Amino acid sequence: MRPSNRQTNQMRPISIECNVNPYAEGSALIKLGNTHVLCTASVEERLPPFLRGKNQGWVTAEYAMLPRATHERSTREASRGKQTGRTIEIQRLIGRSLRAAIDLKALGERAITIDCDVLQADGGTRTAAINGGFVALAQAIRHLIQNGKLTTNPLTTQVAAISVGIYQNTPILDLDYSEDSSAETDMNIIMNDQQHLIEIQGTAEGQAFSRLQMNQMIDLGESGIAQILTVQKQALGLL
Repeated sequence: MRPSNRQTNQMRPISIECNVNPYAEGSALIKLGNTHVLCTASVEERLPPFLRGKNQGWVTAEYAMLPRATHERSTREASRGKQTGRTIEIQRLIGRSLRAAIDLKALGERAITIDCDVLQADGGTRTAAINGGFVALAQAIRHLIQNGKLTTNPLTTQVAAISVGIYQNTPILDLDYSEDSSAETDMNIIMNDQQHLIEIQGTAEGQAFSRLQMNQMIDLGESGIAQILTVQKQALGLL
């Protein structure tokens, strides 16, 4: 029995609310159970120095947890003057995942930054950030098209992510913190809407997992991602 009393293939309740920030070109508040992440997309008509003159755009991400996103207050990384390795790794993952959804040359010489701020954390913050970040990115692209800055949509696919793992020797979908903290295996799966894998991050925390268990976790992830893709489309008014 899972601590959450969910079935092995059952996700937490998920919702995505758009346009929660009136100033950003795109914004989304994603709630995945008790994990809540605010995602904003900001468009800048300039590029990082390493991309200037290369006739392409850029999509990047920043990630942070608010001090009381968990049961105890954490110190703001800005006040320490340095990001943790975990933060850097997560925001790079978000950036890579979202760039897999877009034709950077078709975006033109501009940059879109996706800011992901965790309001509440109960496991799966990085995957929630990817899911909400895609919705914010899609809104920013829509804004560029509506304002005549793009004539075609550079988004080539839809991207979503979910956590899976092995808990008490059983593959399960969408781990909350209580499950994640004691799981034998923790894995994050990112896929597009063609059911193609973008990235898999998997670690055996307690004991090694088999190829069969890996396949079972990927199957679970695919089923969860299919549900998230539908929620994203609903949030964007595409269904």
